[in-house]
Amino acid sequence: MSNNFNFSEKTTELKKKTVEKGKQGLFNVVYGRTVAVVLILLFQIGLLLWGYQILEEYLIYAYGIVAFLTVCLVIFIINKRENPAFMLAWIVPMLVIPVFGTLLYLFCAIQPDGKILRRRLEEMDWENRNLSQQKPAVMLRLKEDNMSQANLARYLGKMGFPTYQNTSAKYFPSGEAKFEEMKIQLRKAKSFIFLEYFIVNQGYMWESILAILEQKVKEGVEVRFMYDGMCSMTRLPYHYPEEMERRGIHCKMFSPVRPVLSTVQNNRDHRKILVIDGQVAFTGGVNLADEYINQKERFGHWKDTAIMLEGEAVRSFTLMFLKMWNADKRIVQENFARYVTVPIEHTPEQGDGYVTPYSDMPLDEEILGEQVYVDILFSAQRYVHIMTPYLILDYETLHALTYAAKRGVEVIIIMPHIPDKKYAFILAKTYYEELLEAGVQIYEYTPGFVHAKVFVSDDCKAVVGTINLDYRSFYLHFECAAMLYRNKEIPNIEKDFQETLKRCRKVMPGDVRKEGLLNIIAGRVLRLFAPLM
Repeated sequence: MSNNFNFSEKTTELKKKTVEKGKQGLFNVVYGRTVAVVLILLFQIGLLLWGYQILEEYLIYAYGIVAFLTVCLVIFIINKRENPAFMLAWIVPMLVIPVFGTLLYLFCAIQPDGKILRRRLEEMDWENRNLSQQKPAVMLRLKEDNMSQANLARYLGKMGFPTYQNTSAKYFPSGEAKFEEMKIQLRKAKSFIFLEYFIVNQGYMWESILAILEQKVKEGVEVRFMYDGMCSMTRLPYHYPEEMERRGIHCKMFSPVRPVLSTVQNNRDHRKILVIDGQVAFTGGVNLADEYINQKERFGHWKDTAIMLEGEAVRSFTLMFLKMWNADKRIVQENFARYVTVPIEHTPEQGDGYVTPYSDMPLDEEILGEQVYVDILFSAQRYVHIMTPYLILDYETLHALTYAAKRGVEVIIIMPHIPDKKYAFILAKTYYEELLEAGVQIYEYTPGFVHAKVFVSDDCKAVVGTINLDYRSFYLHFECAAMLYRNKEIPNIEKDFQETLKRCRKVMPGDVRKEGLLNIIAGRVLRLFAPLM
């Protein structure tokens, strides 16, 4: 009895401590570096506008040159291998505000940072290509099972993401469930722990995990922790990596936010990856912050999902992490093989089907995350059930959704009822009418906010990962996911969808027309800037 009491007392003390730390950290962040960064960026924007005004005085002399340059750039943009929506988002300001729009495009187009990062990642792909080879026997079995799925697997394989057997999956219908399993698996770590997350916030969840990581460091386990640099703006102190290093945890910020105007700062690391000893891997929508486990309420009840893989497919997630960890180095000296090719301790039954982990980056021409979703929609026979927090669609995805519904496939999308970003919700509703007319069913999760990114289809396919149905996930962020085919866990994913559906309200055609005139106008205007949102 006394042991239980002491544990409860310690938990309460940890919660109080983390809340106090969170408040203090927020104060330091908000009134420290963040304000300085914002002010410096605003100053640079002011300089650009001032330069534009000066240039306007000589516009009569330079207009012919600028007009010719604008025409050349418009022709160049139209011929690029790019989504037409992005072309339109650039061409409109270039034609409406010729000088400013043209100079802004040139400024963004000549940014070197993205090209350097892309070259670095491609070099690592080439250097480690032997670690991501598709096993011919697996592909042969998949071809005999389903040629359409084998074709998708072949495409992903060409991108460096092989399909595996000998892998089991465990699905988590909430952040709370994932959190509990994370702690169990972290305590089992013997060799290494890799964490890569988009959001990390000081609080009960992170402090609980951090306590385990510190203990593991003392036991001789190698711990690496990487988080997106946007956290330094509002969630973590800028020098937090140094603090982690003092605790024995190797730590990096991906693309720290710096007071320099650069388009590469728009390419965030939205992935959520945890790899333990090369045996177990987690991904999904759940970040390391208290709202994701409903320890803190934001936007009502927070509905999220995650998945844990155990077996050979973990190797792909290990490789994904190592490439991103080394992306800021010019010369790779690290031996990836010592982490990727560790002997697999757990060998599931053959009946566990196929698993394909994959990632997507914004620096190449492949919209891999969107391609997988579209392939599921085009190949579905009975149903496609989707959970997503955002619905900002390009033509290809919108067409795939409506076409699937028109040919008789049951397409259901679960959206939040309480959004985290009102502008994104207003924009999402501009797609409702067209989707509903085609037969797509839309539901809103009445208890609060849906942050899950889930596709499940025909009781045989499912995707759980970090990829939203919006432009940012498809074109601007680094993302990852796991695709399951004929895996034993797929019925549990569909079961969770049906349970979630019971707590939703169905959106009717009349509901769309009840939106206020201001929201309707705002939504239509926002459609023009959808590729940037």
